[in-house]
Amino acid sequence: MIVPKGDFSMNGGFAWFLVFWACVLIGFLAIGGFFMMRKFLKVLPKADGKSKLDWQNYYIEESRSLWTDESKKMLEQLVSPVPSPFRDIARNTIAARIAQLALDRKAAEITEAHCIEGYILATPKRDHKFLVQFLQDNQIDFSTYRHLLSNS
Repeated sequence: MIVPKGDFSMNGGFAWFLVFWACVLIGFLAIGGFFMMRKFLKVLPKADGKSKLDWQNYYIEESRSLWTDESKKMLEQLVSPVPSPFRDIARNTIAARIAQLALDRKAAEITEAHCIEGYILATPKRDHKFLVQFLQDNQIDFSTYRHLLSNS
């Protein structure tokens, strides 16, 4: 049997380098898998046969004629703190919630009040502290909807 000469053991810094990058790789795969699973769960149909994304698209399409220039500007202002890679998704989610409120109330048009309430309802409770800070920084009166906030 031929035995190769040289040191093939995993001693020193190179072994730790490999362990570090293996952990980083596993971490990135776990994070990516988490976000893929969340997206997958949004696409699954609920008991009524439509998924969460189907309902969002329905509300946006049904309310197209209700949006005014002022309400569109308000929506853009509300999604401005969201990082640009996620802004389109946030805009759709918030617009769908605003549209749902307006359609449920049979409003003739989407107003600033619908925008503020829909923004609060569409924002996860863990982000309410930042939401309140953003509304205060932009001098947007949300006192009517303070009861919807969990961390105020």
